[in-house]
Amino acid sequence: MADEQAQQEPQAQPADDQQTAAQGGTQFPPQFFECVNEYLELTHKQSQKFGDKNISLAALFASARFNSHVFLTNVKPISAAEERTAFLDYMSTMYRRMLNEHLDGMGEERGIDVGDSELADEYRAAGVQMGRLKQQADAPAAANE
Repeated sequence: MADEQAQQEPQAQPADDQQTAAQGGTQFPPQFFECVNEYLELTHKQSQKFGDKNISLAALFASARFNSHVFLTNVKPISAAEERTAFLDYMSTMYRRMLNEHLDGMGEERGIDVGDSELADEYRAAGVQMGRLKQQADAPAAANE
């Protein structure tokens, strides 16, 4: 699914979405962000009624249920048991990466030190300065003044 989206031609995206896509190296079609934004609007509306923590848990539960459905719909039944661990590892790794990217980006936007990123080496390799990497890059310049 993500592989299919990554292979599609890049199209015009808002600046924030372009930065995120550039950091992860993946290009998404505009309808991807339309879907994400609709989902976030719904979760925001629900969190006002039921609270952020309750909706966060509900969103995780729903995501796990939906992704299990997608896996079982796309895997050959005879291969499901054999492919289960690889699927769990892939989804867990992808979710952890997404969490890192959003913590890094949102921390940067809000001026909050969110600690060292697990993606720091990738950011350095891509020339992206964010969070503590940006602070480290700015420190030598400030010291020379």
